[in-house]
Amino acid sequence: MTTVAIIGCTHAGTFAASQLLAAHPDWTVHVFERNDSLSFLSCGIALWVGGHVSDPARMFYSSPEALAEAGAHMHMRTDVTSVDVAGKTLKARDLETGEESTCTFDKLYITTGSKPVEPPIKGLAECLEAGQVVFSKNWGHGKEIKERAKTAKEVAVIGAGYIGTELAEQFSEIGVHSVLIDGLPRVLAKNFDEPICGEVARAFEAHGVTLAMDQFVSEFVAEEDGTGVTVVTTKGTYHADFAILGAGFLPRTDLFAGQLQMLKNGAIKTDEYMRAYLPGSEEPTGDVFVAGDAAVIRYNPTGTFDYIPLATNAVRQAIVAAANVNEPVMRSMGTQATSAVQLYDLSLAATGLTLGGAQARGLDLRSTTLVQDYRPDFMLTTTPVTATLVWDPHTRIVKGAQFLSKQPDVGQAANAVSIAIQAGFTIDQLAGVDLLFQPNFSQPVNYIGALAMQAVAEQDR
Repeated sequence: MTTVAIIGCTHAGTFAASQLLAAHPDWTVHVFERNDSLSFLSCGIALWVGGHVSDPARMFYSSPEALAEAGAHMHMRTDVTSVDVAGKTLKARDLETGEESTCTFDKLYITTGSKPVEPPIKGLAECLEAGQVVFSKNWGHGKEIKERAKTAKEVAVIGAGYIGTELAEQFSEIGVHSVLIDGLPRVLAKNFDEPICGEVARAFEAHGVTLAMDQFVSEFVAEEDGTGVTVVTTKGTYHADFAILGAGFLPRTDLFAGQLQMLKNGAIKTDEYMRAYLPGSEEPTGDVFVAGDAAVIRYNPTGTFDYIPLATNAVRQAIVAAANVNEPVMRSMGTQATSAVQLYDLSLAATGLTLGGAQARGLDLRSTTLVQDYRPDFMLTTTPVTATLVWDPHTRIVKGAQFLSKQPDVGQAANAVSIAIQAGFTIDQLAGVDLLFQPNFSQPVNYIGALAMQAVAEQDR
């Protein structure tokens, strides 16, 4: 009988366990998780803060009980303290009782996820310990932020990516003033290009959010009475009741340092079957699989393996890894890092490379932007879509797209272009694709097609 050890159980671990048990109900599957819950949808924290969640219990789509009923041996509130990958053993400690145990396995699934980045900022460690600076990553963080939002008047949010912008927006919606701080010159600078970033900035300013862009936090100073924190940046000083640090994530893979091949940031290298590589080996091992935020993934717009921690990637990687437990039968299709966010009445969605992201990677790409009402003007109501397309001028292949509108369906536009990128479409093919026309939904030429046509015209000048 085969024994499988799964370390970590958020999205990748939950799906890996479910898939393995469904396919191999007679196997012994041990799941180790340091928290008392699993499958938490942390992307809902900001919505919960703003009062848009019907029941926080529904932010979990599975449970330890559900996996146990499926046949898993659940080790909740258990910390894996060491792993011998080559020797196929691990040691774990029960965080409630302190009891230590050893598990021997045939197959290992590393789904340890990620951890928040802790920059070397003066005073950060002390403020984290005192609770004057918090993260927004797990269920515990979510509960703390939700509770403190009830009495807070000023909040500092560090990091203007998706997490930070959503939190700042929701705080402003419930009457809590927030300052949004980032070292980059624009909000959502890694997700969108101008003019979309500019429209988002104007929306924040209209709702009273203070934008502190192009400045880095240099120090956190705790108030002596423990009631607040002062955030010192390279351009200013901001007082808050508490601060939320959202400076990004790193793979939680310290247990496997020196035992498996990794990127510099600790993401474990895998092949397209999610199999890990032992040190010095050019061939992957068939006994160690990695999925989710602990792993690399092929980024289709560049064709290279990269670190892109997204729940969607974690789920799909876990399904692939489980399918390949005995032999390689299913390849990962990679990712376009397709994502979306809603801020106030603006819906934003993106897939693939931005022009800024391409330039940061040293890639020579072009982009074009189109502003067009999403449906005909003879309708009683319509609203514009701001759309940007990014492509390779040498091959004409589509590399990315971004959309912003008060019309929420732009999320499906990003999905459509994501498929086009994965299929290797050129701007010419995207311009000629079959997209519907019906006045309730679209112009005679859908804005995706119109955007691609504009790119073709600009490319051929």
